[in-house]
Amino acid sequence: MGRGAARVTDAFLDAHGFGAAARAALPGDASGRRYTRLLGGPDPALLMESPEPVAPFVAVARHIASLGLSAPRILAEDAAQGLLLIEDFGDATHAALLDADAVPGALYAEAVAALAVLHEAPPHAGLPAWDAAAMARATAATFLDWWWPEALGRPPSTAQRAGLDQALHAVLAPFAAQGFVHRDYFPANLMRLEDRDGARRCGIIDFQDAALGHPAYDLVSLLEDARRDVAPGLRAAMVGEYLARRRGLDQADFRAAMAVCAAQRHLRVAALWVRLDRRDGKPHYLVHGPRCWALLEAALAHPATRPLREFLDAHVPRERRGNPAGAAERDEA
Repeated sequence: MGRGAARVTDAFLDAHGFGAAARAALPGDASGRRYTRLLGGPDPALLMESPEPVAPFVAVARHIASLGLSAPRILAEDAAQGLLLIEDFGDATHAALLDADAVPGALYAEAVAALAVLHEAPPHAGLPAWDAAAMARATAATFLDWWWPEALGRPPSTAQRAGLDQALHAVLAPFAAQGFVHRDYFPANLMRLEDRDGARRCGIIDFQDAALGHPAYDLVSLLEDARRDVAPGLRAAMVGEYLARRRGLDQADFRAAMAVCAAQRHLRVAALWVRLDRRDGKPHYLVHGPRCWALLEAALAHPATRPLREFLDAHVPRERRGNPAGAAERDEA
């Protein structure tokens, strides 16, 4: 952080009573945002510094809270400088608890309960589309632009780019429901709030990329996690729990939507790990590549994913479906 930016941040903290608070930087993630825990201020708080606009974060936080769910309160904001003071939910993410051998069923049940409430409510205004077109663009930006040349040794042709786009539109367009989707609803972005009850017990964070899309996408994010294994029995039970809470859904249609959302997400994210390695110098994410490719293969077994399966079978040999050659030595970094 440059001196000018540091002065702006100091002034922001001073103006809201946190000037004397001790600061403890939190570990970074795959984004460019920085979080700092503020100790000794008037409230438990985090400083969020974002290179991207903070207005979407603020709007989604207030929408989630309006539904009686738990999102961090916005304590102060300077949108022009990308600065927010937000409520500090602590360190008890579902991911940390699972890593410490917490009983998975209770945590996933809390997450599903909150997700059903989030999906049942009408979305707030101003959300971008997470539709077939947006999902196809996002997939091309990782799979074609980064994974393909690294794994296959050459960039995709114009015809191959068009073919992937057509395949993704074919599988995704039938599932164009326009409701709220978090887009990164998985244990690292969920918190156990011991002093709250019901669906409010699940704190929801990292939601600034929320959009209008199909609710199956969020359930896939949770139960077909790119970063951790979920037992098949637990996954099946939680899909059943979600559908029981949303009785108006056509179950066969929803399960087909889960398959196509899973295929798109796993293909995009498997390639995203390559971009994070090659472009951003974050090779440790490659360890998740094999899981994503395995989940992709499982999703491609569903009849609803046939156009995408046929595209991959025509252009991507099965022996190449994994981290690019040369990345293996970094998989365990």
